[in-house]
Amino acid sequence: MTSDDKMHAIAVTEYGPITNLQSISVPRPPSPQGHDILVRLRACSINPVDTKVRAGTYDDYPDYFSRTPALPQILGFDGAGTIESVGSSVQNFKPDDEVYYAGSPIRQGSNAEYQLVDSRAVALKPKSLDWGEAAAMPLTWITAYEALVERMEIQKGEKAGILIINGAGGVGSVASQIARRVLDLPVVVTTASREETVAFSKDVGGATHTINHHNDLADEVEKLKLDVPIKYIFITHTPTSGYLAPAAKICAPFGKVCSIVQDKEMPMYGTEFMAKSLTFVWALLGTKPYYGVDVESHGRILKELAGLLDQGTVKCHSRRRLRMDEQGLREAHGIIEGGKSVGKVVLEF
Repeated sequence: MTSDDKMHAIAVTEYGPITNLQSISVPRPPSPQGHDILVRLRACSINPVDTKVRAGTYDDYPDYFSRTPALPQILGFDGAGTIESVGSSVQNFKPDDEVYYAGSPIRQGSNAEYQLVDSRAVALKPKSLDWGEAAAMPLTWITAYEALVERMEIQKGEKAGILIINGAGGVGSVASQIARRVLDLPVVVTTASREETVAFSKDVGGATHTINHHNDLADEVEKLKLDVPIKYIFITHTPTSGYLAPAAKICAPFGKVCSIVQDKEMPMYGTEFMAKSLTFVWALLGTKPYYGVDVESHGRILKELAGLLDQGTVKCHSRRRLRMDEQGLREAHGIIEGGKSVGKVVLEF
């Protein structure tokens, strides 16, 4: 095998600590077939899911580790880069197109020079964003969009409010933008406790109000004296179980509560969940590619997002840039696991 047949990647060699992320040389992906495209990466970004997979603790799917590529596994959902070649079924893209995307949970990821991805889940990169900014957006935006629009079915212009747990996080800071700037909800409340996170949630996220998650959430919401009910609650911070009782107390009758974070304890009985006929629903970005259902929707969502970004309707939430190498990726995992990150961490090649 010649050097042209190899590529550089950062992969987890054995599930466990950050030091198990290793710089390695691996075979370059084969020529794309069918709907696939081969992308030369220019940037990627880190999400909490990456750290959980690396640690071997990821359990959103009961059979996840039996379906992932064999070790060494290349992690990374978010990616932005230039198309090298396209499969025979690809009609909307061509070589040299600049694209961005969130990849499949059960294929090799974006922490590498090249990646094969399903073109149906890809969109042209927003013209107003650089590579790092573009790579920051896909996973968090699609996750928040599916949660608010598809799972909770929030209607544009509803006279209702939403409470978003962890307003300065990667998903929370785009969820508040969708709620306020895309769905036009009159009240968007987020949790934030530090001066930095409060400012970020309002300035970037577009939140109308913030409350301190260290205090009693129901009391905090009550003090706001809102003129519309909180009908929706979006939990983006672990553990889900810690927010279910206050969510049931805060949420209006027939409202909806959605979570994206793992939890094996789900104590709803004894709260207002049944009394108010509330709906609880999970949202998981990987469901569609994992089961091969409606994968085209991710491409449509990202195409719409590119327009919103280029129009200035929504803002990129990238706040930290690192070099895409072994040291940079390890540092990024450490930042995420520290639990104090604001916005997204991106890595540029």
